Amino acid sequence: MGRVTTSTADLWHHYGRARATSDRAVPGTFYWSWGQDAGPGPEVLGDLTGRCVGDLGAGAARHAAHLAVHHQPAQVTAIDASPAQHAMATDLYAHLAPRLRIVQSDVVPHLQAMPGAYDVLYSVFGALDFTDPREVLLAAAAALKPGGRLVFATLAHYLNGAPAQPDAVAADIPAKTPDGEATTMRRWVLQEHVWTKLLDAAGFTNITVDVLPSATGGPRTADTLLVSAHHPS
Repeated sequence: MGRVTTSTADLWHHYGRARATSDRAVPGTFYWSWGQDAGPGPEVLGDLTGRCVGDLGAGAARHAAHLAVHHQPAQVTAIDASPAQHAMATDLYAHLAPRLRIVQSDVVPHLQAMPGAYDVLYSVFGALDFTDPREVLLAAAAALKPGGRLVFATLAHYLNGAPAQPDAVAADIPAKTPDGEATTMRRWVLQEHVWTKLLDAAGFTNITVDVLPSATGGPRTADTLLVSAHHPS
């Protein structure tokens, strides 16, 4: 979902694999909250009819598949760097082509190669969490049409309850290699004002940040920052 920070092969190899064996349906909706169980849904993206949409760090492409089936876009492109996630998404939803396009790529070079191609870009705890924001936000701005929109959900604090970073720095978080060995990858968990500053520096306007409180308790629940910004028209 973004770019991993070690030379070890695919750190997303195990993610979502168990679910994919038993749940192959196109989701009826999706939520932006960390728990995927409450709060606003796809309506946050606005009317997608006839629009070109990109999912940044799409994983198994469940969100993208929902939009392709239920919201009449011209096309949704589900972008993910992970070979395992790309294979899973293809297995689950390749039949939704051409409205759903599944692409294996780091998001930054993909966006850089697609100037002015997208009406809407979004990420649900995807590439915006795992790619240097100074790179991905500039690339997203370049890939959006004038007046286009970027929306993303990201952690409001670390899953252990520690506060988000007051500057644009990443932390190492646990991960597993395909053979199960422990390693780490970088994740950006930033305070609201940091995201606002970074978006402004990348040329975005009309920046809003909403906090979606966790709907459930537990040791790995988290509040969500739902961030929206526009490319100047």
